[in-house]
Amino acid sequence: MYSLAFIAVLLAIVAAVLAVKVHMLKKAADEIGKELEEVLSSDTNLLIRISSGDKHMRRLAGTLNVQLKELRSEKRRYQSGNREIKEAVTNISHDLRTPLTAIMGYTDLIRAEDISSDAARYLGIIEGRITSLSRLTNELFEYSLIVSEEAVTTEEVELNRALEESVAGYYGALKQKGLEVQTDITGTKVIRHLNKSALSRIFSNILSNIVKYSSGDMVGISLTEKGVICFSNEAETMDPVIVGRLFDRFYTVESGRKSTGLGLSIAKTLTEQMKGSIDAVYEEGRLKIYVVFPALIEKEGAK
Repeated sequence: MYSLAFIAVLLAIVAAVLAVKVHMLKKAADEIGKELEEVLSSDTNLLIRISSGDKHMRRLAGTLNVQLKELRSEKRRYQSGNREIKEAVTNISHDLRTPLTAIMGYTDLIRAEDISSDAARYLGIIEGRITSLSRLTNELFEYSLIVSEEAVTTEEVELNRALEESVAGYYGALKQKGLEVQTDITGTKVIRHLNKSALSRIFSNILSNIVKYSSGDMVGISLTEKGVICFSNEAETMDPVIVGRLFDRFYTVESGRKSTGLGLSIAKTLTEQMKGSIDAVYEEGRLKIYVVFPALIEKEGAK
């Protein structure tokens, strides 16, 4: 029989071997995790490489490499298709502008003539449809530019002033619709690093949506010290399902309204390009759209 001392030594050796094996497996797993993170974060054709000779870990790395190759192939196909769609939208929008401008010119000439009341009414309908088509064409063109992968240039922007300027710009349209604006904008300066033009477009599109669809007479606009912006208006025709689709491309609350369904979608795209968030909720008969640009953006822009 083996002595207790011999058994103890044997167990110690086995434990040491297992400890080394576990350590090597952990090291290989860490290598795979680090390599995978680097490969996914870079736009290269690098593959996962590990120093471990363990066949199971090497098989895992090989399987991941196969999946990475397929992922890159799918990404290239997506980028190619997405680029072609953007180019097609841009070309179609450009090609439609010239004939639409010519048609509008001819309708102006016809209206200058002595025409019957019925003809004038029909002409008004035609002009309305042309205007809607022109608006859609312009927004399609702008949308194709907005969703491009070009980096957004930023600068230091005071949200308080930007919001006040946008509300002032829409004051006439809001008044014409019979809407009173109640503002609650913090007196503390809220500074963020954003694209001023894009921010103005976001506010403009939201305010335009309020003018089109508000069913009440009171609009609430607020800005907190933490940078939370809220636009609130009465919306009798809304429900949670409709609100959930407000930021979908080409979705309109009422198809009969003069709307392309791109306004809030563009606002969402621009907001997310600047690392912000935009959401909508429906509470007690009021639609509330929240736009948030975290203070983290300010720190990143200052680097």
